[in-house]
Amino acid sequence: MVPSPTYDHQDIAALLWTWLRQHAPQQLRASLATGVVLSMGNTLEPDVLLVEATIAGSRHYAMPDQVTLVVEVVCPGTKRRDRLEKPTEYAAAGIPHYWRIEQGPVRIAAYDLVNGRYEPVAESDTELVLSTPFEIKLPIRDITP
Repeated sequence: MVPSPTYDHQDIAALLWTWLRQHAPQQLRASLATGVVLSMGNTLEPDVLLVEATIAGSRHYAMPDQVTLVVEVVCPGTKRRDRLEKPTEYAAAGIPHYWRIEQGPVRIAAYDLVNGRYEPVAESDTELVLSTPFEIKLPIRDITP
């Protein structure tokens, strides 16, 4: 059983969601803790997602081909799952981008899907700069509680 997220965990996810809502292109929609259907009977709930903006507002899940980015905020009780297990499942489902946010201090590691595996593309505790899934210059202080 996974413990409830801490206040800092929730703040980081909410601040990132807010940042993505303000900066992502209009064809993408930021979402908090909604599901991704990986297979029959297997869904995961990333802390933050970027999905196609056309997904109906009444749904609480997306299919992998509708998901551009999944983000996991790592907590002591979820380290193994967020660092090893979930990325493997997301990669197998074909989700193009995965970010892992570590705490103490807040730091983001960004990965792109290459030949069925996530390859690191950036890591920062000051500013995350990426060209995909869109031009990103995310000051880490903007998502730090």
